[in-house]
Order: sequence, then C-alpha cells, then structure tokens
Amino acid sequence: MATIDVPLPDSVHVLTGPSGDPRTAAPAGTGRWTVPGAEVTARHDPYGALRLTLAAPGPEGLSTVALRRRHHPGGHRPALVLGDAWERSYGELQWRGIQPERPLPWYWLGTDPATGTSAGLGVRTRAGALCCWTVDEDGTTLWLDVRSGGLPALPGDREIAAATVVGVATAADTTPYAALQELCAAMSPDPLLPAQPVVGCNNWYYAYGQDFGPDAVLRDAATIAEFAGDHPVRPFCVVDDGWTEGGGSAPGGPWDTGLPGLFDDMAGLAAGIADRGARPDLWFRPLLSRVPTEGMRTDTGAPGRIPLDPSLDATLATVAADVARFRSWGFELIKHDFSTYDVFGRFHPDTPHEMAGAGWRLADRTRTTAEVLVGLYRTIAKAAGDAVVLGCNTVGHLAAGLVQVQRTGDDTSGRHWERTRRMGINTLAFRLAQHSRFYAVDADCVPCTPATEWPLNRQFLDLVARSGTALFVSVAPAARTPQTDADLGAAVRLALDGGSPGGVEPLDWLGTTAPRRWRTDNAERTYTWSQPWGAWPPLPL
Repeated sequence: MATIDVPLPDSVHVLTGPSGDPRTAAPAGTGRWTVPGAEVTARHDPYGALRLTLAAPGPEGLSTVALRRRHHPGGHRPALVLGDAWERSYGELQWRGIQPERPLPWYWLGTDPATGTSAGLGVRTRAGALCCWTVDEDGTTLWLDVRSGGLPALPGDREIAAATVVGVATAADTTPYAALQELCAAMSPDPLLPAQPVVGCNNWYYAYGQDFGPDAVLRDAATIAEFAGDHPVRPFCVVDDGWTEGGGSAPGGPWDTGLPGLFDDMAGLAAGIADRGARPDLWFRPLLSRVPTEGMRTDTGAPGRIPLDPSLDATLATVAADVARFRSWGFELIKHDFSTYDVFGRFHPDTPHEMAGAGWRLADRTRTTAEVLVGLYRTIAKAAGDAVVLGCNTVGHLAAGLVQVQRTGDDTSGRHWERTRRMGINTLAFRLAQHSRFYAVDADCVPCTPATEWPLNRQFLDLVARSGTALFVSVAPAARTPQTDADLGAAVRLALDGGSPGGVEPLDWLGTTAPRRWRTDNAERTYTWSQPWGAWPPLPL
C-alpha cells in the first residue's frame, strides 16, 4: 500500500457568478487554466500531492471549480465506493456501487472485492474550499465550492489555497479498511490528539437538559469516578445543555453566567466535579445569542435566537472571551456545538450536494465559507489553551488539527435504541479510520436508561470501549443495577487503558450500514443490533 502521485486533471470547469453552468477553462501552460475573470493553478508538492490555488480578481467573483479526470486512480474502475459526510454523519455512510450523481464530501475510496485492490482520493484537512467528489464509470470529478455563504467569493488580489489532493492505491493483500486508514493519514499530516484517552459521563440522554442542577452533576461525577476506580487517567464529567437560561433546547449566549438560582457558581461547580475525582467539561453553542449583540447576522434568526456571523472580528472576539472564561472557571474540556447549523441554517442528513443554500451572505465576502469556518475553529483552539476541545456539529474535515475530539455522528438516544443503532454504530464503523489520524473519534454517548434495552446498549458499550475511541456514558440513576455497574465499570476502565490492543476493525462493512462482525484482540466478535421487530423506519429523538 502506498500514496500515489496525484495526476493533473484532464479538464477544468469554472462557475464565476451565482448561477449558470460551469464554463470549460482554457489550458494556459502546464497546470494552469483560465476563464475570463478567474484562473486555476495545480502544482505538485515534493510528495506527489496536488496543490490547487484559485484567483478571481474581478468583480464577478468565484463560485465553483470542477476538476475532471477521465481515469480512475490505480487504473481500475471500482466495484464499490465509499465517501464521507459534510459534517456529522446521520446513519447514511455506506459502500455502494457506482452512482455518478452521489456526492462524496472530502474523500472517496473505491474497492473491488474480486481483485482485493482499493484506491481513492481526498483533500487535506483545513481546505480553503468545501470539497466534494463524484465518481462515475469513466472517471472522477472534484468540486470546489469557494462561495462566501451562498454568493460568489470576492477574493480580490488574494489567491485562495483551495485544496491539496492526495491519493492511495493498494495491493491485493490490503483490506479496504487499511486503505482508508492510509488515505486518512495522508489527508491529515498534523492531527491534534488528546494526551490521554477521553472517557466520561454526560447526563443528556437521561435528563435532556431538564430538571437537573449542580447536585445531579456532582452525583454523575462521583458515579463516573466510581466506575474508573483507581485508574491513573481521570474521566470527564460533562455539564451539557441546561446550565443557562433557556436550557434544554440548545439556547444561545451570553455565556457569562449560569441559570440564576441554580447554576450561580460555575467555578464552584467545576471545583466540585474535580473534588469527586472527575475532570470538568462544559458545553456551549458559540454562534447563537438570546439577545442582540455585536456580530449578529441580520438576514436570519428569530427573537431570542440570533445567529452570529463568524466572518466578523466581533464574533470571534466574543467566542474567544467565552472560551477563556470557561477555562478561568476551571473547566478542562470545552464542547462547542451547533456552529454548522448556525452558519448554514440546516443540518446535512443524506449528504446533499452542497452545504450552503443559494443567496445568503457572510459579511466578509473576501473569504470562502471554508476559510471562515477554519478561522472560527482556530479561534476556539487558541482560546482553549491546554484544555481539550470537542467539536460537535462542526465540519470535522475543517476542524481536524484544531480539535482533539470530534463527534462524528448525529445523536444517539436514551429513549429509543433504534436511533443509537442507526447513528452510533454507523459512524463508528465508517469513520473509525479517522481516529488518531484526524482527532479522537466520538461516536456519542452509550445510554443506560430505563427506556432502552441494556443488552443492546451493553454491546455498543463493549464495542466503543474496545475501539479506543472516546467513550461517554449517560447513566440514569434509576437504571443502575449491580449488572449495569459491573458492565460500565469494566468498559470505562478498558477505555481509560486506551481500548483493546490494536483497537477494532469492521469486517462485514462492505454490505451493511451497521456492521455486526468486528476484529478485536486478533479474534472476531459478532454483535446483535436488532430489536425483536427489527429496524423501525421512523426515527424519533
């Protein structure tokens, strides 16, 4: 298995204005193409990766660039193709046959079970464009969305460092999973990883932000410390949504005080968590405000729910001050959430072909949306100092290197096992190759609640603990029994050890969205994810 020298595209197509079809650019020398008002340049770095830069000095700006290659890497048309998701996944990740219109954000890997070979292409993390691939019978196309919001970017005389393309091709004795690991490593040369395994508790999936206060938080801190025992790595205790006014419904800031009469002393709460043997962790939503404030967007929102514009210095200053305040209170992990939704106005289930809708704008149109998001994540990382940063509903491919932990899938559930199966198993299987290459993967909480079946959640707990990925548990006091405590304690201590030696690997993932067969400890384990009635199509929260 090896990385490959990425070939130049056979043709380049450019969309400058906000609508219409892309125009075919004219070659202007090796690795250079032009259309009126824009120029595309492709240059190899010393390692064979292809660096793509864009220029659009004119008033029309630049929206989209498509780079077409009329061949497949490795020289073989794949039988099955796997892609990623724009931000969190929503249970939709899977291997499929060639589907020419299928959007494949950030990277794609193809495999042929008949020959055992795999090959794929991707862009390095923290790209300057929102990057998406399509794969058809004749070749591949890389689509670079360089808009600012939903309008063409206006970079002026500045070049946009849009993307660096890398690729892999494998021999017949390499599994597709190993090929995906190699591709992820090539895309992420500078990951920011936690110094120790990330394990903790979070009451969201039994409290859902309602009817809880400091006493419940401190009780959970004592519980997770009990599960950890005398392990030298201490677990985290999350104070999730519900600690501010409007809590339990993902409210916005200001984030300078807790809910009056309940969370009045956040520094004291952090100290209390530490006194009980856990590390304090705090959730917040950086790009939403309950009150009018500097940096707010004026084109969207509703009273009490005002999104902020991350392209403005005022917004970044507010976010940095919030994170620094949390650190001063004593919180050692900062979980920031909802920024993708607050920028784009939507989540991205079922992988739409683009993240942004047409027409809406960021205040600073000289930068692409991707560049603005990287700037937001960098601001949070810098303000966090030595605290661990966990991104949730963030664009993982742009956040890699700026977060130590990333929630890679949509919410699991303390009410319905089907949601945990569909979201948690899927994201763990299909994004596990990103673990320790982009960041520490967080497949979301393992619930232990009266409303969900423990025999099923117990299997998810076992798999996550063995994987070495981040393990968070949501344990309702009413669901604790000697058996659940024994299971949770064993899993927490295994996860604090870093999981099973060698981790885990999905084995039957070429043919299902929820793999049952996994390799671990040089052996095979089979899990059963089905309820007695199977999978029920509606997906409640």
